[in-house]
Amino acid sequence: MTAEKQPLSLPGAGGGSWTRRGEWLEAMPGRVITAAADPAPAIDRWLLDTVGMPAKLHARLRREGGIRWKGDRLRLALFPYREAGLEPVWQEAVVLFEDDFCLVVHKPAGMAVHPDGSGTEVTLDHVVAAHYAASGGGVAVRHIHRLDKDTTGPVLYAKNEYAQLALDEDMRAKAVSRLYAAIVQGIVPPGLKVIDAPIGRDRHHAARRRVSPGGQEAVTRIIGREALRGGTVLKVQLETGRTHQIRVHLSHMGHPLYGDGLYGGPFWTAGQAGASRGREDIGSGFDAADTPGFRPEGLGPAASGLPGSGRASNVIRSGGRQALHGESLAFRHPWTREKLEVADPWPEDMLRLRALLCGGPQTPA
Repeated sequence: MTAEKQPLSLPGAGGGSWTRRGEWLEAMPGRVITAAADPAPAIDRWLLDTVGMPAKLHARLRREGGIRWKGDRLRLALFPYREAGLEPVWQEAVVLFEDDFCLVVHKPAGMAVHPDGSGTEVTLDHVVAAHYAASGGGVAVRHIHRLDKDTTGPVLYAKNEYAQLALDEDMRAKAVSRLYAAIVQGIVPPGLKVIDAPIGRDRHHAARRRVSPGGQEAVTRIIGREALRGGTVLKVQLETGRTHQIRVHLSHMGHPLYGDGLYGGPFWTAGQAGASRGREDIGSGFDAADTPGFRPEGLGPAASGLPGSGRASNVIRSGGRQALHGESLAFRHPWTREKLEVADPWPEDMLRLRALLCGGPQTPA
């Protein structure tokens, strides 16, 4: 549970190191306050200008006695007990980073980030609620962003109100950056670096989005690529966060994601026999036209895994999952304002797909 830290040259240097004392954060601002004739206004200036505390939260803490100064130590009531907000579901959470302010957890394929109101689905929020409960509880579940149900990758959670306010503002300011890895159909030309095309709803399909002149602004940047045989690995960053943005934009450009049936992507499978071999052997000499169980042109009987296909026991299906993974997440720590970069390793299904398409090692370049 580590993250690379790099200082940012931004207004407000942050609050520096802290110690948690139950519901209180304890910090030592130093001479900026100890040398002041009247510490109260100096504390307010430090919190608002240096730390960057949201003004409304600062006002409430002042009003409720949540700011205390004694000697050379400042205490802030930033960690009050809060209910999780939903019932915990006891599944293992893959924690990528965690401290008193933030949690970054891996979201697997097939799991939504939050409930849809039906009350029947286990979501990442439920799993995070169980993770908090196992650590003593008292933390509300607050996700800062979302991923599509079948997209894997890191999801950022705020563990207190201060973190939520700061991270929400950073999201609005586009200071939270996500790098995605996508495996798409066809060879993407090097000249395709920016896709700037508005996205709106598809009036013919409730779940789909489409490029539409009347849609919302949407900008996708391609910052890296690796040509395979019959496909391309792309490294993608978003300037905007529209629903299905990467999937819609790449499909619009004629390069849908593998496994993305909603937007015309080719179906794919990876055989269990291949998955059980050493990584150096998987995909060796692969030829899509000759390999049973791999049918990028569409869902066929041999690849269906359905009763009667003869391959139900030795085919791993994508199950409609698009080959899209959040490879890393970068954000400013709510309190220190340092830059955190949290990596999330590729899932096994995408490693196998890449190997099948290139016949080489499974580690992405």
